[in-house]
Amino acid sequence: MEHLGFYDRAGPFSIDVIARHLDAEFAAGTFSDLPLEDVRPLADAGPQHLSFIDNKKYIAALGETRAGACLVAPALVERVPKTTVALVTKAPYHGFARALHLFYPEAMRPKAAGFAAGSESGLVHPSARIEDGAVIEPGAVIGREAQVGRGTTVAANAVIGYRVCVGRDGYIGAGASVTHALLGDRVIIHSGVRIGQDGFGFAMSPRGHLKVPQVGRVIIQDDVEIGANTTIDRGALRDTIIGEGTKIDNLVQIGHNVVIGRHCVLVGQVGIAGSAVLGDFVVMGGHSGVVGHVTVGSGAQIAGSAHVKDDVPPGARMAGTPAVPFKEFARSLAVVNRLVRQAGDVTATGDKAGAGKSSADSE
Repeated sequence: MEHLGFYDRAGPFSIDVIARHLDAEFAAGTFSDLPLEDVRPLADAGPQHLSFIDNKKYIAALGETRAGACLVAPALVERVPKTTVALVTKAPYHGFARALHLFYPEAMRPKAAGFAAGSESGLVHPSARIEDGAVIEPGAVIGREAQVGRGTTVAANAVIGYRVCVGRDGYIGAGASVTHALLGDRVIIHSGVRIGQDGFGFAMSPRGHLKVPQVGRVIIQDDVEIGANTTIDRGALRDTIIGEGTKIDNLVQIGHNVVIGRHCVLVGQVGIAGSAVLGDFVVMGGHSGVVGHVTVGSGAQIAGSAHVKDDVPPGARMAGTPAVPFKEFARSLAVVNRLVRQAGDVTATGDKAGAGKSSADSE
């Protein structure tokens, strides 16, 4: 059965209504009052969707988009396909945020578990579906229209939010919270994990920072394990995805729209910024990080405390800050160590010469 989603969408709205609402202008000589149904990324948008571009990394996607309309800065108007209506604005990301407010007016206040104040009906909502063999420990909250599969344990004081689906033979640890998420089978979530909260999205401006509604989900595939107090933000438009068999340590931060492949290993205190993509079998050492909107190829290894700022090819071994191929990092480290030793030798020689002169002077 197809999931019903976590958000109610308003609209459709005609392109001219959207333009007025966002204070955007049609490109010269154009106009449209065709209806649009939703906001989508460039690569996913169709003729019934509004999209936007605010990062030069996605110029190629702009040229191939099928969106009905697109929010663009004046400098990119000529790159918009002829089949897409260009809505021109000096701040496309700000316009995107306002468009999400228009299409998803309730997204700023996500639906709670669904119990009325003073409810005495217990902590499992009557509309929730709990398969036989599932264990719900005391104090756990199972929200409205949520699903928990057989063989899964939801430990004490954990919270399973509105319409969340948890697969079979899994474990949700004490005090964990799961919202806006779909979990596969045999998923282990340790104590204190936070899944599905808002991604860190704000349209910055000198007048203040407009919150961008986060209307994506978190998808966690089969056989994933997530360590204590790790946080995984839901997507803004796209889903945040954790691939099959991936193992995540304690205290890891995964931002919105991140896609992690199959059988990856993320060690404690790893941080992955929004919209980064990791291929399959990527390994990241403790306290390493990846900036947003970059891709780490399958089989790559990122050393502890390394920080990736550019795309990493498949199978590469990276170290340092900013991260470089491991052999280059080792050579650089050897050069630094040699310079330090040489500086030490010079200092020691100077000290000895100075000591000799002082002795001669005293005589």
